[in-house]
Amino acid sequence: MTDPTMRPPYAGTRYPRLATIPAFTSFIEEGWEAVTTPPALLEGTAAAASRHRDRLSDAFPGQIIVAAAGRAPTRNDDCAYLFRADSDFVWLTGCQVEGALLVMTPAASGHAATLYLPAPFRPGDAGFFADAAHGELWVGPSPGLSEWAEALDVEVRGLADLEGGLHALGGGVATGAVDADLVSRAGLTRDPELGRRLSRLRMVKDAWEIAQLREAVDRTVSGFAAVVAEVPLAVSQGLGERWLQGTFDRHARTFGNGPGYSTIVGSGAHAPVLHWVRCDGPILPDAAILLDMGVEARSLYTADVTRTVPANGAFSSPERAVHDLVERAHRAGLAQVRPGVQYLDFHFAAMEVIANGLHDWGLLPVSVDEALSPQGQHHRRYLACGIGHHLGLDVHDCSHAEYEDYMGAPLEPGVVMTVEPGLYFHANDKTVPPELRGVGIRLEDDVLVTDGGSEVLSDALPIDAAGIEAWTRKHLARS
Repeated sequence: MTDPTMRPPYAGTRYPRLATIPAFTSFIEEGWEAVTTPPALLEGTAAAASRHRDRLSDAFPGQIIVAAAGRAPTRNDDCAYLFRADSDFVWLTGCQVEGALLVMTPAASGHAATLYLPAPFRPGDAGFFADAAHGELWVGPSPGLSEWAEALDVEVRGLADLEGGLHALGGGVATGAVDADLVSRAGLTRDPELGRRLSRLRMVKDAWEIAQLREAVDRTVSGFAAVVAEVPLAVSQGLGERWLQGTFDRHARTFGNGPGYSTIVGSGAHAPVLHWVRCDGPILPDAAILLDMGVEARSLYTADVTRTVPANGAFSSPERAVHDLVERAHRAGLAQVRPGVQYLDFHFAAMEVIANGLHDWGLLPVSVDEALSPQGQHHRRYLACGIGHHLGLDVHDCSHAEYEDYMGAPLEPGVVMTVEPGLYFHANDKTVPPELRGVGIRLEDDVLVTDGGSEVLSDALPIDAAGIEAWTRKHLARS
């Protein structure tokens, strides 16, 4: 046994730099079996990305276009957050490699696309053991340039090749994720029109994208069931909102890329807090729980669904009354989702129901007409957020679009959006009666605009109070 009082060999000497030690570098180069690793792409990814590039090419004829995957932000010190590629870049390439760049150059017909990637460091490369970001000793076997080229059916080069040809680009337009230094060196321009046009193009989903969103929604629905099954344990063991948040996030990571946004679990008085992502409170056994959750598929398309469920399987009378009003508003909003209808019609239809209900309860200081007028909006005290948005690669998809292309535009087939009215009576709001204070209810569905109307993608979850109670009791019993 080693004497603990003795210093280990070479203690007190300078820490060795492995790259400077010939004995180490020659030894670590040897004895490795070659591994070929194809990219883990879903079927149809390359074809979808090619179609998307063609659509963008038509919008910017004769211009060089540069898009970037981006880099993970620093979490603390030398630790970064898990990387998630820029949505515009993924839409154009299907690639999720950190630091990657897409360059689209004008060609005889449309644009020629070249993808520049950081090549992995394999055995024999100094970076194999020295580069923690791309060395395969650190990150494992990774697809190389040729594997990516074959998988995406596009020209792929190493990032080093781009460095020598930056000036040859001769300008062009760049997406927001392109590094500022590259924009400067290559003489690129951050043209707001590029972001707006990409948002406009991404609004209408093709069949492949809709299939990805269906997958994300289906996985989200099963995630709701997994969360509700954990409610009794969260209550009995004092595990609280964190446990339910963690349950869904684990589900999302297992069956998708992860959660599409910060999971919201709000019990009791936390339910009215619109962005209650802290999730650090208890699960109250006799109060409703607002669950706003979405699985991001491995293609990065995300769902966004909300239900408010009773922890014990039955809403209280005040919760039931609020839920019934929100349900009526929700149905009114859904009824306006169809081709040719102005985007905001669903918003105004749902708000009319909310305002009438609040007026009936004596909570509005003015008439319904005054409240709904652009100069009033009194009902929005209890519903300050928007009640829907486009959905796709981003949970709030296509946010860079012009007003005329988004809120001021008619709906068209292929649009996927959310409808999510709610009522939020904060615990310290003295304008509402005591029985309503601390009650927050939201219903949110993901809806596809079809040729003949619309399809609620998340309709596997009930929206009526009785249906939600029955669904909740079924899954509570499985715990």
